[in-house]
Amino acid sequence: MSANNQSSNGDCGCQCVRRTSANKTGETSNDPPMPWFGMDIGGTLTKLVYFEPTDSNTDEESKTETLKNIRRYLTKNSAYGSSGTRDSHLQMNNVHIRDRIGTLHFIRFPTSEMENFLELAKSKGMATMASTVCATGGGAYKFENQFLQEVNLKLHKYDELDSTILGIEFIDAHNQSECFYWTNPEDDTPCQKISFDFSNPYPFLAVNIGSGVSMLVVTGPREYRRVTGTSLGGGTFLGLCCLLTGCSTFEEAIRLAANGDNTSVDKLVRDIYGGNYMKFDLPGDLVASSFGQMNCQERRDSVRKEDLARATLVTITNNIGSIARMCAVNERIQRVVFIGNFLRVNTISMKLLSTAMEYWSRGSLKALFLEHEGYFGAVGCLLELK
Repeated sequence: MSANNQSSNGDCGCQCVRRTSANKTGETSNDPPMPWFGMDIGGTLTKLVYFEPTDSNTDEESKTETLKNIRRYLTKNSAYGSSGTRDSHLQMNNVHIRDRIGTLHFIRFPTSEMENFLELAKSKGMATMASTVCATGGGAYKFENQFLQEVNLKLHKYDELDSTILGIEFIDAHNQSECFYWTNPEDDTPCQKISFDFSNPYPFLAVNIGSGVSMLVVTGPREYRRVTGTSLGGGTFLGLCCLLTGCSTFEEAIRLAANGDNTSVDKLVRDIYGGNYMKFDLPGDLVASSFGQMNCQERRDSVRKEDLARATLVTITNNIGSIARMCAVNERIQRVVFIGNFLRVNTISMKLLSTAMEYWSRGSLKALFLEHEGYFGAVGCLLELK
């Protein structure tokens, strides 16, 4: 993301930044000053949510041309520089936040581009006006001084996991088709994406897959506890793919994996037993050892980078699925909800998780997914406005 405009039709505290502003009569408004933003600054990706007011209360725009320019820039473009993207398909209209009605816009960019983001914000006049910015994620700590120095914003800390759960509950309540699952995930022909009624969700296990993974048992509104997690998450997948294949972006890694075959990299049950392991009902095509074929020089010499990317994706996904299933069984929970930007443009992992949950639980567990993937923390922050 940089200050150049490209036009076209996308664990850790939560922090809220507010500056007071006066209305035309000199009185302080009850609402925090516009514009309103929520940010989730993750280890790999930053998610930004912008609230665009659409109600009749637009007096704040008459105060400054800068506010109008920011609104126009964010809503009339879907690409910002070389790395910022607005996920227009996720846009939510007629959303109520505090006493305002508006549209939520969802924007993402690599956290490594934070310096360019701050430069862009400064070029649009953010440092010279009153504004309200909420943020979550480790980057809210890491970049705190830069926000203060570059755009004159001082950050105040809240809790990240609170914001994530709040964001899930809010978005699902405002989007009837938010939750879904996959039928026949092992077969592309009959496989279908089906909406799931999540109106009465509790209890459920939330598996938040970002750079790492956190698993939360949610028993009611704002009632949750973190039960476990793993350091092997989306950041691990991207890092290993960059190392093994020479790719440089998550999208490129997923494209490679989509054209790869992990069976030339992984050692399967049939490679050890010559077929199925009948005693324990283990099918021959089950992975017995991730990357287990790579101890052979001949295999290493012939392996393709696409196969390495696919094996990496399968390894990370299977590990997450295994831990999630054990957590669900231990907690006696039947609904497992997978969220996080690791699942963006990643139907491979969604289908793998769906297959694993159903197979190993003998149909008692259902893998569920949410359309807004990794934006829940950013939305939850925005809802923390006081």
